[in-house]
Amino acid sequence: MSWQNQRIDMNVYSQGEIDRWVYSTCNLCSIGCGCEIAVKDEKIVGIRGNGNHPINRGRLGPKGENQWQANNSPDRLLSPLIRSEHGELVPASWDEAMELIVSKMKEALANKGPNSISIYSTGQGFLEDYYTIAKVGRAGLGTHLLDANTRLCTATTEFCLLQSFGADGTPASYDDVDETETLMLFGHNVAETGTVLHERIMDRKSRTGKPYIIAVDPRKTLTVRGADLHLQLRPGTNVPLLNGLLNMVLQNGAADQDFIAKHTIGFEEMRDVLEEWTPERTSEVTGIPVETLKEAGRVLSETPSLVSTTLQGAFQSADATAACVAINNMHLVRGLIGKPGCGPLHMAGQPSSSANRTAGGVGTYPAHRNPMNPQHLEEMAELWNVDVSTLPAGPEKGIEEQLEMIEQDQIDIFWNIGTNPLVSLPNRKRAQKALGKVFVIMQDHFLTETSKVADVILPAAMWGEKTGTMENADRTINLLRKAVEPPEGVRTDLDILLDFAKRMDFRDKDGNPLISYSTPEEAFEEWKEISRGRPCDMTGITYKKLEDHNGLRWPVTDDRPEGTVRLYEDLKFHTTADYAQSYSKDQFTGRPLTHDEYADKKADGRAILHATRYNPPSEQPGGDFPMWLTTGRLVWHWHTRTKTGRSPYLQAAAPHGYAELHEDDAREHGIVEGEVIRITSPRGWIEVPVKIGDAVQRGLIFVPFHFGSWESNQAANELTADFVDPLSKQPTFKQSACRIDKLRKQHLVASGETVGYIAEQYSMSVDDLLKVNKMETPYGIQIGQQLEVPISVMNVPVQPYMPQRTDFKKTPIEEKDE
Repeated sequence: MSWQNQRIDMNVYSQGEIDRWVYSTCNLCSIGCGCEIAVKDEKIVGIRGNGNHPINRGRLGPKGENQWQANNSPDRLLSPLIRSEHGELVPASWDEAMELIVSKMKEALANKGPNSISIYSTGQGFLEDYYTIAKVGRAGLGTHLLDANTRLCTATTEFCLLQSFGADGTPASYDDVDETETLMLFGHNVAETGTVLHERIMDRKSRTGKPYIIAVDPRKTLTVRGADLHLQLRPGTNVPLLNGLLNMVLQNGAADQDFIAKHTIGFEEMRDVLEEWTPERTSEVTGIPVETLKEAGRVLSETPSLVSTTLQGAFQSADATAACVAINNMHLVRGLIGKPGCGPLHMAGQPSSSANRTAGGVGTYPAHRNPMNPQHLEEMAELWNVDVSTLPAGPEKGIEEQLEMIEQDQIDIFWNIGTNPLVSLPNRKRAQKALGKVFVIMQDHFLTETSKVADVILPAAMWGEKTGTMENADRTINLLRKAVEPPEGVRTDLDILLDFAKRMDFRDKDGNPLISYSTPEEAFEEWKEISRGRPCDMTGITYKKLEDHNGLRWPVTDDRPEGTVRLYEDLKFHTTADYAQSYSKDQFTGRPLTHDEYADKKADGRAILHATRYNPPSEQPGGDFPMWLTTGRLVWHWHTRTKTGRSPYLQAAAPHGYAELHEDDAREHGIVEGEVIRITSPRGWIEVPVKIGDAVQRGLIFVPFHFGSWESNQAANELTADFVDPLSKQPTFKQSACRIDKLRKQHLVASGETVGYIAEQYSMSVDDLLKVNKMETPYGIQIGQQLEVPISVMNVPVQPYMPQRTDFKKTPIEEKDE
């Protein structure tokens, strides 16, 4: 492992000694840090890192250190709520709420059938919950409309893996990050989105000088500061960049021809598409200098090992799946997969979004089974003891497709579990209008923006108040033990689902209850049998083993009792038609292929190289909207701040939304630091203060998406387009068109007024007043002259974050700049 020493990060607030420490795992980002929960007087009072956990050796990020505070928030939901005939949410008993839900479900099934019901869940739940959603949804209700906010976050991870390797499951692991000579962080601002993993990387680099880090990002992020080479590309040009780099690898003679011949198909078609992407053409499209591209091409050609990570910068961009497939192509062409220090590590955003995909709570069936494969449906029918004809089949439908179905009156019920779509979905006014048409069940810890459209709200238990497992980004299954009982009136997600199944009287074909388990561990034991023989086989896992080993990476079997560090070490891929998780899709159009089309490829255990063609973003700057808009996360907050916004420390670090603007654009517009501007897109507008610098490119505005109350007009997703990637159906949050509108009032200069006097009246500096009015000096103003004054100037107190807690002042990039 990379870490040389433990460091136990701790955040505890307790009068006197705590009563006990309870084994758990962090429930925020996807890194999967081991931790222990502090309990005093049957309340959670803090957290500390688990020094024995190999992922973090006791370290925690700022969000992880403060996640427990939301559990004690005074505005926790403690009773179900039902919307009254007067339109108000009023308290109700659990029986009243559940019986209303059951009656609505039965009505929808009778009137429109199973696919009039959608279950939309989270990436922060437990594998046992997701498996139960799969069973309740498909074998109970018979609906195929299961999706989650993972569609917005990391759906592209799954689809690029299906395209190239035949099944989900990222090939490399964090152990490979510890060993690799070269690390390419592609659209992955790991310093802010996975702070402990970034510290792990930089800890090794500070000791050994390795790995060589290539950071690909249109912004100069904190991650970029620690990189050796920054590829600052224009928005929406991921595929041209990767095609250009891969073409250079081929031109440099660095392809592993023996590996390509034995273990891949599709090389010739892929190669033909790359030929146009010369360094000059790639530079023209991406904006990256030719010499910088050639240096990246040289490194990628010569490195003996390579790990490539991806996150939202890749997943939420135009041609997301094509870009991630191109990264897979790079590894396959170089033969850098299935061995130490090598492989793509397509990340997850949320702590357990990977488990949702694995357990079948979203598009495909449990344990990586293909919903278009009759043999896989027969397997599930036998395992669940149901009639196969009752199981829904065919391609999955993502949330954006489901919104279209709602607009077409095809869906009547939307069960929203643990997520806040009316902040997180793109073009959120459209989403609000659509969800306002259907019966919405909301299962959450707090009232959120989505409460506005909810008809029934069910109060759910939080982290530390329930037991279960999660799967982090590198396939590690982690255990979380219950530390305290949930507040009175609150139930776990699993208990709510089990109660629903019982009230609906779901039965198997022998007349027995469809769901026979009653505890998380019993659910996991059933799940293990579902996973047997599949790529994610977990038959060798028990709760005790997970605690004893501090997590295990699947597959875990009798042959691999301590798990699997990396996939495909035998260079046998899951591409045999009858075993594959998917028949894949047409790489350009996204059309699902048939069994015969997939079988005709004759991959039969070999990886598939795909041609990756450039398709520019559907929306481009121009006309009334001349600038690019992109969105992203901050180190201090998680998604829509439902939990992190209730931590005093995290909220104080970043209390409100803002926009980043390049200093040249600010100068051109006469905009000053902290000035509140209006940003308008074809879909809506927001008003936020400005941070000015060189973190973003000219012509690009960055807005964090965490802030989204209906009253504050700071929600980035008022602006974002709802175009989706043709394969993964993931929205392209990263590229929308927008414009800046200044919000100003006029000041008429009176006799005796000076610039200094006027600036003081508006609590501005003289320098800022001059910038706003594009004046060179404070002299020469005239009586009756009109000066512009911003209607509001705010401090933007985003606290800087130093991820290393060690000397991070000198980095290779800073030294070059000097």
